[in-house]
Amino acid sequence: MPAASLRALLAHAIDYAGLFPPASLTLAPALENQAAYVRSPDRWMLGAFILPVAQFAEAGAMLDRFDQANPLQVSALGAKAENAAAFQPAVESAAATIRQFSARHRASAPVVQFEMPAPPDLDCNSLGDATALLGGLGLEIFWEAPADAAASTIAALKGSGAGFKLRTGGVTADSFPSGAQIARALVAAARHQVPIKFTAGLHHPVKRFHESVGTKMHGFLNVLGAGVLAAEHGWSEAQTEEMLAEEDPGAFACDDAYLRWRDWEITTEQIARRRRLVTSLGSCSFDEPREDLRALGIF
Repeated sequence: MPAASLRALLAHAIDYAGLFPPASLTLAPALENQAAYVRSPDRWMLGAFILPVAQFAEAGAMLDRFDQANPLQVSALGAKAENAAAFQPAVESAAATIRQFSARHRASAPVVQFEMPAPPDLDCNSLGDATALLGGLGLEIFWEAPADAAASTIAALKGSGAGFKLRTGGVTADSFPSGAQIARALVAAARHQVPIKFTAGLHHPVKRFHESVGTKMHGFLNVLGAGVLAAEHGWSEAQTEEMLAEEDPGAFACDDAYLRWRDWEITTEQIARRRRLVTSLGSCSFDEPREDLRALGIF
C-alpha cells in the first residue's frame, strides 16, 4: 500500500490523454484502456478521460464497458479557436454538445471538467465571460495559455471560478517550459487561489533527461510537490524553481504522516487541502507513471 502522503498527492491526479501524442491512439483502444484502468487497483490515481468535444458523438456509441459503478469521467477538450472572434462561438458550441451528451449518458459517462486553449489575441479578462457561458454544467473549467502569459492569465482568473492549464512539455525540446516559467505559474496560482492543472511531458516522477525529446522532462513529483509545498510555505519563485530542478529521487520521502523534499515537509492532511488548487496532469500514459514509481521503490 503506498504511503498516505503519496496517495494524497496523487489521488485522481492523472487525467488519461491516450488520444494525444506521443501515444496518439484512436478512440476505441483509448476507451478500452480507460475501461481497464477504472477497474484497476490503482484507480485511486486515475482522473478524467480527456475527450475532444468533436469526438463526443463517436464516443457515445462506445460506452458499453462503462456504467454507474465504473463510469467514464470525461474532461471535455474544447476546439482550439484561431482567434478571439471565433473563441466565444466555439465555447457556446462546446457547451451545447456537452449538454446533449450529458442528457443521454450522464450515468455512465459524466462530464466533470472542461479545458480549452485561449487564442493568443484574446484579452484574458474575457475569460470570465467565457466561463459564464458554461454556467450550470457543474464543470471544473481550465483555460490554457502559453507559459509566458501564465502569471497575467492567472491574475485575471482570480475569483472567476475557473482555473489555469499549463502545458509542461510535448514531443520536441522547444515545447518544454523552463523551471522558472513553471515556478512563476505555481506561485501565481497559490497567491491568487486559482486552480492549476498541467498537460504533456509529465510521464516520469522525477526530472530527467530523455533521449526521445532531446531535453530534460519535468517530473510529476517535482511539479505537484512544488505546487503543494509552495502554497503551504509561501515559497518564492526561486525556491519553487529549486524543487522543480531536483533530479535525485532520494531527495523525496513519503510516509503516512508527511511528504518531504530535502528539509521541507507537508502533512498528508495539508496535501489534500492544497490539492484543491494543484489539481491534475494530463498524460498519454497511465502505465508509465506507475511503472516508474515502482522502479524507484516509491510505490
